[in-house]
Amino acid sequence: MTEHDFRYTLLNPQHTLTECRALAPGRYQVTGNGGSIKAGDSLLVTLKGSRDLSMRLNVEKVRHLINPPGQWLAVARGPVFRELEIRTWQVACDGCGAQLDVEFAVDGTLGEPARLAAAEARLGELGWQHSAGRHLCPRCRTPEA
Repeated sequence: MTEHDFRYTLLNPQHTLTECRALAPGRYQVTGNGGSIKAGDSLLVTLKGSRDLSMRLNVEKVRHLINPPGQWLAVARGPVFRELEIRTWQVACDGCGAQLDVEFAVDGTLGEPARLAAAEARLGELGWQHSAGRHLCPRCRTPEA
């Protein structure tokens, strides 16, 4: 199992995605070029409409195309979104006042509670701590016991 990184930040024309579209919630069709993709591999792809969010897709099956050379079509499993929303949220550290504009993905059909949970989960991924209604940046947070 190999991980292939197709995020926009790489900008490698020999190793690119042409299309990534949802077939059903959690199931995706991905067309790309290069990378020697095989069933069981994982793909890191940038979420459409996002500056820096990506998702991991697990390849179930892949078909290598003859023309153009190097192109492939894969079916993969990944995060389940019925209605993908890319949201931004601004948070300030209650310790030092540092500001962060955080971007997060959420299923829009789940409503406001899911948005809050997704925002807090993304903050946790970025090293922030949330407890007792306070947000602390990685520099100010207390070591966990």
